[in-house]
Amino acid sequence: MRAFYRRIWAFARPYQTRLILGFACGVLCALTNGALILAVKLVVGLVFEGSAKIPLAHHLEKLPAFVRPLVRSLEQWLPELRSPTSTLGMMLVISTIPAVMLLRAVFAYLSIYLTNWAALRAIADLRTSLFGHLQNLSLGFFSQARTGDLISRITNDTQILHNVIGGWLGSVIKDPVTLVILLAVLLSQEPMLTLISVVVLPACLLPIIIYGRKVRKSARAMQTHAADLSNLMHESFTGNRIIKAYNLEDKVLSEFRATTRQYIGHMMRVVRANEIPSQVTEFLGGVGVALVLAYVVRFNTKSHTEADMGSFVAFIGSIFLMYPPIKNLTRLGNQMQQARSANQRVFELMDMVSTIPDPPTPVPLQARQADIHFDNIDFDYGEKPVLRGINLTVKAGQLVALVGSSGSGKTTLTNLLLRFYDPQRGTVRIGSTDIRQVAINDLRRQIALVTQETILFNDTIRNNIAVGRPGATDAEIEAAARHAHAHEFILEKPLGYEAVIGEKGVALSGGQRQRVAIARAIVKNAPILVLDEATSSLDTESERAVQAALEELMQGRTTICIAHRLSTIQKADLIAVLDHGRIVETGTHAELIQKRGIYWKLYELALDSPGA
Repeated sequence: MRAFYRRIWAFARPYQTRLILGFACGVLCALTNGALILAVKLVVGLVFEGSAKIPLAHHLEKLPAFVRPLVRSLEQWLPELRSPTSTLGMMLVISTIPAVMLLRAVFAYLSIYLTNWAALRAIADLRTSLFGHLQNLSLGFFSQARTGDLISRITNDTQILHNVIGGWLGSVIKDPVTLVILLAVLLSQEPMLTLISVVVLPACLLPIIIYGRKVRKSARAMQTHAADLSNLMHESFTGNRIIKAYNLEDKVLSEFRATTRQYIGHMMRVVRANEIPSQVTEFLGGVGVALVLAYVVRFNTKSHTEADMGSFVAFIGSIFLMYPPIKNLTRLGNQMQQARSANQRVFELMDMVSTIPDPPTPVPLQARQADIHFDNIDFDYGEKPVLRGINLTVKAGQLVALVGSSGSGKTTLTNLLLRFYDPQRGTVRIGSTDIRQVAINDLRRQIALVTQETILFNDTIRNNIAVGRPGATDAEIEAAARHAHAHEFILEKPLGYEAVIGEKGVALSGGQRQRVAIARAIVKNAPILVLDEATSSLDTESERAVQAALEELMQGRTTICIAHRLSTIQKADLIAVLDHGRIVETGTHAELIQKRGIYWKLYELALDSPGA
């Protein structure tokens, strides 16, 4: 529990001034409860004893000793207080109730406002820190993680932690102070009746103990099902085309309904665990009041007559004011169990360490005019071997093509160059520099990537191209679009380069999305270019045009190209053929055709395929 608070406090510390002020206002709000009881006692006694010729100051003298100096100074300021029938004095005393209530409201508001001001910013910092931490984790982490679960942890689970700072921590301070103040007032006025009224308090602990054990398990399950709902929604929205094509709407809805039902089941367990102890506490409060009244009727009738009506009303009011903070504290234990579950889910992500760390003392990288070396590379995805004994040199300025059947390891080889993963054995070098000695940002800044799966953002076409090099001028962006043969269709859009293309570029065709991605790589102007099926979504005419633009772009750059359509790589300086994670053939197109090996078979198959 201490570690839990310590980690939360690390994010709240920058806002501790307002947080402490919020706690202080909570304490002052608690103190006004005692003042309210004293005011009620005074006013009720005054109103019901008004016919008695007793000076107002006499009633004021019944207040605790620490108030009496204030009463004496008040009498000097208002001589009417000595008169038993002073209307002004009576109105002033009666006005103490709304005055105290006003103070109570102001302090309560400030307490809630200040603690939530600090809590919202602390949790915003936590979310930002968690989001930034996830961005720096390796690609291997994201290949195994569920997107919906990550979203749920960043949003839903951190919201529960917000409640810890914004509400529960304030309750931990304010409610015990309220109880202490009210008990002190009660004991000072009616010690015997106070003891009778609180005899039922130990019984309040029983439902807390019984239900508290169930909360943490249910809270954890509830948060897991909330993550399942987020994941299901994410998959259904992003894969809506397939869902409609295969008539899966009912299946998806059924899964959503079942997961929602499980979530509601656990949620209701948490609700029961919160509310049953709370309502039992309220019932026991009524029992306490009944015991007091029974005691007065049976044993103490003469001492609690109209002459002491103010004290008795104040006493009953104090008892009822005590039970709301007791109810809050009974909920607090269960809510803390929820917070601990959320804390575990959030900080287990924060504690994950990237498997691709930056070097402690990175060396500079000069990729321009440098050869790329894959030296004796072995790589596994978990227990699955992917690459074995890879030795390949890509000369500076060369176009090297990687071909092979699906799953042969082509994309994995380029992932190692970009350092999305590190090999289990061997070294990837650019020039003489091991890329593990280079800062990751420095390495990737010098490599442009165009993938088969085109990733565009819900932004303008201009900003999607500028992702390649933030700060690129409009002229450079348009020049890149022209080279990628995208300029013409962009101008056909009503807003041109300012047209928003929707999530994942849904407003564009597949070929248009690919050409925007190619323009993004062109504007980056990096010395190394990686093309992973970069022209796969283009029609034949567009492919020829873009291929010509890419050939122009590749001049003076080192390019690694992956392609199933072998017609696009016949001009490669070197073709490496991979099979089951090994390089089995290397050479030019003509040399490999003459060998009549695996490449020749792939080429023959490609000739028989439409669009080869």
